[in-house]
Amino acid sequence: MMDTRDCACGQTTVRDDAARWFVRLQEPTVGADEQQRFDAWLNEHPQHRDEFQLLLGLWTAADLLPAPRLKALVETPSRRERRPLLRYAVAASVLAVALGLGLFSGLNHPAGYRAEFTTALGERRHVALPDGSLIDMNSRSRLQVRYEKDRRLIELSEGEAMFSVEHDTSRPFVVETGNGKVTVTGTRFDVRRDDVTQTRVAVEQGTVKVQARNAPDHQFISLTAGLGSFIDAQGNVAAAYAVNPAELTAWRSGKLVFNDASLSEVAAEVSRYREKPLTVSNPAVASLRLTSVFKSDNTEALLKALPSILPVAVRTHADGSQEIISK
Repeated sequence: MMDTRDCACGQTTVRDDAARWFVRLQEPTVGADEQQRFDAWLNEHPQHRDEFQLLLGLWTAADLLPAPRLKALVETPSRRERRPLLRYAVAASVLAVALGLGLFSGLNHPAGYRAEFTTALGERRHVALPDGSLIDMNSRSRLQVRYEKDRRLIELSEGEAMFSVEHDTSRPFVVETGNGKVTVTGTRFDVRRDDVTQTRVAVEQGTVKVQARNAPDHQFISLTAGLGSFIDAQGNVAAAYAVNPAELTAWRSGKLVFNDASLSEVAAEVSRYREKPLTVSNPAVASLRLTSVFKSDNTEALLKALPSILPVAVRTHADGSQEIISK
């Protein structure tokens, strides 16, 4: 799987190494020493494990891949993108497995695919799923993936993620949170879960269906590009409203964009990127508005700049947490 976390080697090299190990481990002559070398490589960096897990996922659940994507995997690479043929040999093996399972005949019973992904404080992560769908995960996020025959299920237990979903009308892509769910067949949208109180949805492309988690199928709000909604703690879905997806997903490029945001909203957002929470002292301070752009990996710069923008000061408490107070 693709992963933006730093690795000493390039992404292509990691994928090639994963492919080599994958092919080698299919052979019956693997000894204990070689197994130890593989284990050491696997544990060297999270990206190694992710890439190898993707190959395993393809191997055991190849029938989850649409036929055009499987065929594309074994096409000859262009001259502009020369990669070792080993990757294509592995892809060809996967294609052979898919054919053997009867993928193109409709007689197969798809195998399951399961995985879990997390991000730490300040970390962003890019993940590719077996069907070609992509997930961008924000700081302090956790999700579980479970692909089944009739649906692709994501459980977002905390944090925020941007989903770019490969179109498949026969197997909807469902993102569930504690109080609601979002259903699509192919689109780009952002889902954010704020503790247990609210789920926010914003659509960049396509159409999504937003509903309370246990609501009947006919009870939902439909969102198209440029629209958003939220689900409260009681499972109530708000009417669609206009959003700016570029601003809401600026975190993908390491930015915090505030457009006439209240300081209470600013404090909540900044807290996602700090060890200790940022709070506001009273309703008057909380209602002050801020329009600016900052880097998510340097929230100290925001706190230093804030007193020169608004009539406030920042107080640091003994436990390391900070509070925005009236100047």
